[in-house]
Amino acid sequence: MNNKTYTIRTMTRPELDLAVQWAAQEGWNPGLDDADCYYATDPDGFLVGMLGDEPIASISVVKYGQSFGFLGFYIVKPEYRGREYGIQIWDAGLKYLEGRNVGLDGVVAQQENYKKSGFKLAYSNVRYEGIANGQTCENADIVYLSTLPFKTIAAYDAPFFPEVRADFTKRWINQEQCKAYGIIQHGKLAGYGVIRQCRTGYKVGPLYADTPDLAESLLVSLVSAIQTGETFYLDVPQVNPDAVALAERHKMKVVFETARMYTGDKPDLPLGKIFGVTSFEVG
Repeated sequence: MNNKTYTIRTMTRPELDLAVQWAAQEGWNPGLDDADCYYATDPDGFLVGMLGDEPIASISVVKYGQSFGFLGFYIVKPEYRGREYGIQIWDAGLKYLEGRNVGLDGVVAQQENYKKSGFKLAYSNVRYEGIANGQTCENADIVYLSTLPFKTIAAYDAPFFPEVRADFTKRWINQEQCKAYGIIQHGKLAGYGVIRQCRTGYKVGPLYADTPDLAESLLVSLVSAIQTGETFYLDVPQVNPDAVALAERHKMKVVFETARMYTGDKPDLPLGKIFGVTSFEVG
């Protein structure tokens, strides 16, 4: 029997690195610079469960604006599972987001448990894995995002998320180990994408575009920035058939699936223009 006291508190920044390590051990394959972007978005939105002096559980509950929050990093160290440490930090996290519509990307096996806390299934996101094949895209409309005014990027990004997240977006597209491209059509930004280095391979996310052809050009350009033979991943909303077709056209294979769920109404997002999700951890 363990008589150590279990307490829940806000994480320090180094403790988030530990949670990212746990996520990697779970096979979630976080990006190398993800933690800095996540933590700066809401430093109070990361909780750690301590058994005595030992961190054994984590959860992220990041606030966006006044009305939305996103839950992730819900992990209990394997040897401490089944002892209600998880549900305690879960409840603490939801309390922090009280009064907001809360989203999450949960593993399919946990859907029923999440429903008990008021989450409702919106749709599935599917992780596809591909291999860079050296294909290039000769398209003069592809530009580095860094060449565009940030207000242009923020304005394009805004409809794709339930609340304002300009600060997060600015950090995300400027990570050290990433490439970020936009595509211009008729003088306006008509899509953008980011590819970043992860524990294994690279992830493309987000990948937003006004049309499937523009998404195709962006994807090819992003993947051409990594070496031939490297593994890359794309998290696709299954409800966007054009996104699914894009992944399959590039001979990508399904390796993982999540359930996108919300406690409130499903946000009215342009899912037909979402070809790649930003992150399963923060939305």
